[in-house]
Amino acid sequence: MHKDVLIIGSGFGGLAAAARLAADGHRVTVLEKRDALGGRAYVYRQDGFTFDGGPTIITAPQLIDDIFAKAGRRREDYVELVRCDPFYRIFDADGRRFDYNGDEAFVLSEIERIAPADRAGYQEFVRRAGEIYAKGFEELADRPFDTVTDMLRVAPDLVRLQAYKSVYRFVSRFVRDPFLRQVFSFHPLLVGGNPFDTTSIYAMIHYLERAHGVWYAMGGTGALVEGLARLIRELGGTFHTGAEVAEILVRREGTRPRAYGVRLADGRELHADAVISNADVAFTYANLIDARYRRKYTDRRLERMRYAMSLFVIYFGTDRRYDDGRLAHHNILLGPRYRGLLDDIFRNDGRLASDFSLYLHVPTLTDPSLAPPGHEGFYVLSPVPNLTSGIDWRTEAQPYRDAIMSFLEERYLPGLSEHLVTEHWIDPRHFAGTLNAYRGSAFSLEPILTQSAWFRPHNRSEDVDGLYFVGAGTHPGAGIPGVLSSAKIVDDFFAAREGARASSVGRPLPNAT
Repeated sequence: MHKDVLIIGSGFGGLAAAARLAADGHRVTVLEKRDALGGRAYVYRQDGFTFDGGPTIITAPQLIDDIFAKAGRRREDYVELVRCDPFYRIFDADGRRFDYNGDEAFVLSEIERIAPADRAGYQEFVRRAGEIYAKGFEELADRPFDTVTDMLRVAPDLVRLQAYKSVYRFVSRFVRDPFLRQVFSFHPLLVGGNPFDTTSIYAMIHYLERAHGVWYAMGGTGALVEGLARLIRELGGTFHTGAEVAEILVRREGTRPRAYGVRLADGRELHADAVISNADVAFTYANLIDARYRRKYTDRRLERMRYAMSLFVIYFGTDRRYDDGRLAHHNILLGPRYRGLLDDIFRNDGRLASDFSLYLHVPTLTDPSLAPPGHEGFYVLSPVPNLTSGIDWRTEAQPYRDAIMSFLEERYLPGLSEHLVTEHWIDPRHFAGTLNAYRGSAFSLEPILTQSAWFRPHNRSEDVDGLYFVGAGTHPGAGIPGVLSSAKIVDDFFAAREGARASSVGRPLPNAT
């Protein structure tokens, strides 16, 4: 039977779940705290520039296409995706660059230029990464790990694929050049992980990109948000912005607690058959659910879990173009230290280092419409410790911003200070305060082996019936492919279980958008 479903948060996990469930005929209402949709994919517009607030790298586009196809639509009619080539341009601390794309012959030619002896090792790495991809992504990414039996069933494969090793250790088995080891091991940073700690299962990201490409949504990632929102509205779903959820309403049904709606910050109550949280998992348990209903995810347990890094991001625009070919759409600027810097970010009590490695996004090289004519738009991201570090960003933010911008001007963007016409930045306080991310983590739980698959908070709450999770903090993890897969898992749960419950208590809000 069709259900009334409330979805907390309009990030890609929430939007994907809403689209899938609406396509199934369920009555879906999405509640968003901010004044516009997108969650971490919120869009900033200022001084004629458009800046994507969060995810900028689109991989596994077939997962996006599948959402539209389920509703009998074509993704191409809602948003245009274009392939990036190269996928990334990676610079080491000495300015050497390595372009990486899905053409093996091209990548081998780049390896030949840097370290010819690593050609054969790289090919073996790709072969092994392909095995991991086949098991970890194609077979398991959209399957729930709801019981320990689910985990035991795949444990032999995880051992065979050496999931107990870190990504860096796995790569180092095949590649010896220090720069190339960084080139082929940085991917965990895109999902909040430390390459020296993250399970080698995440080596599959390299193969995923080779198999399906790295893509950009014309108009920015926000155009994908708009396309999904349009689809959901066409399917009868509704959105409410400025609708902050203060509590998930829970009552006991027999011996088990069950979610039956939410209370908004303004005191209004919404009732429903089920609640899906696209909000941060740890924040949801700690702040939205009464402690008496939390037997597993107690405050103490949440405090003891390991959380991913945070980010310092500067969005800025210039009144000149930097289209001389030095930079690509996606750039990785590696610093002089690799492991040492990552230790400072993830260990060492979270020390704010004086050096940094950066991701520099230049979308206007592909899509000039994001800036006024003759202008360039940028987004530079620096991984930093989360708020457990005790760093006082009230005093550290400005000097850190200045150091990054000076570095960019000196090494990559000559004349930046003279041509800078707009900017703003976010730091871990934004993730904690605006995005309700526990401890200011930008990616929720750190993707280590003991916090992956069955060990990660489940897509169906272990504590509260009728409560489901999508997004970075649940299985399979962060990144657009991960959160879209989490939505498919929840959709499958509804098809198998929730669809059997009668619908009777849905309450629409007035002034739906």
